[in-house]
Amino acid sequence: MPDHPVVRFSWEDANSYCDWKGTCLPREAEFEYAARGGLEGARYASGDELTPGGVHLANLWQGTFPQQDCVLDGFGSHGPVKQFPRNGYGLYDMTGNVWEWVNDWYAPDYFSRSPVDSPQGPRSGDQKVQRGGSWLCSRNYCQGYRVAARMMTAPDSGLNNLGFRCAADAR
Repeated sequence: MPDHPVVRFSWEDANSYCDWKGTCLPREAEFEYAARGGLEGARYASGDELTPGGVHLANLWQGTFPQQDCVLDGFGSHGPVKQFPRNGYGLYDMTGNVWEWVNDWYAPDYFSRSPVDSPQGPRSGDQKVQRGGSWLCSRNYCQGYRVAARMMTAPDSGLNNLGFRCAADAR
C-alpha cells in the first residue's frame, strides 16, 4: 500500500532508516511543536475543536472503542496519507492515522522538570515515546489525538497503528 504510512517498524528500524536517509526521528518537543502548526496552546492540531463544524480532520475512531467505529472519517483502519488538510506548517497527518515514533525515551514526569526551551528528552529509559495518536484513539479510550498526548512502547515493538516520519533541520 504505497500511499499508506509505513507501519510495523520497531523504533530501532525507524531510527536506522532515518540514519540511512541522513535524517533523524524528531524529538518529542519538536513533534508537538510541528503538530500544533502555529496554533499555540491549541488542544488539537486543528484548533480547540476536534471536529470543527462536524468535519473530521483526522483518521480517528468515531464511536465507542472497541465495540463500534462509525467510520465517519471514511477509514476503519489506517488510511492513505494526505486525506485531510495540512496544518499551518504544511504538514499532513500530525494527528491520527498512526502513532509515530519520536527519538525520546519515555519518563512520565519529564516535562515537569525539563528545560522550557528545546527539551532534549531523558538520557535513557526502557520505552520510547510515540506521538500523534492513531485510528484506534477515541473519546472514550486514549484521546491520543490531543497535541500534548504521548504514549510509550518498547523500542523493539512494531504495531499496525505505529509508524514514523523522518525529520531534518530546515535549510
